[in-house]
Amino acid sequence: MSTALVQIPVGVVVSRRTAESRWIDFTWQPSAILFGEAEAAPWTKLSDDGQTTTYYAGGTMLELFRGEAASYRDNLAGDNSLWVILRPSEGEFPYELARVTADPTEAESYAGAGDHVIEILPMPDALRDLVAAFVAEHYVDQPFVKRKRNRADPEALAPHRPKDANDKRLQ
Repeated sequence: MSTALVQIPVGVVVSRRTAESRWIDFTWQPSAILFGEAEAAPWTKLSDDGQTTTYYAGGTMLELFRGEAASYRDNLAGDNSLWVILRPSEGEFPYELARVTADPTEAESYAGAGDHVIEILPMPDALRDLVAAFVAEHYVDQPFVKRKRNRADPEALAPHRPKDANDKRLQ
């Protein structure tokens, strides 16, 4: 069960292109975000022009969390993007839809996993309006507070002799 305050249904379109490589046959790349739920089954072929085949990869929820409102605000102030994460799978298709997020730091956390496909796509206008409304309601500005440093104790850095129980000079 998710702890997200808002869940927005989205769908993802993925393009499979013929690769110009000796080592792989195809490249897979998310190419569009659809607002709402589609009635098509995951991995339904949408088009094929010989070089590129597009599929409806499936639907998921764009989840918005109160604690990430600052990241969403920064995203809206910048490029208004969504990040689509595909993870490797062992089925007929080499990837499955893992997540769609509006939080760039969450997307970055998937980058270290290695085999995930992460693509930045433009946020549809209807989604941007919903995310902006969420930020307006839940964003709380946290002012920067500079921490005061403790003054250094010069005696703490002075060389000390180790205490020896048999040393008469230290008793």
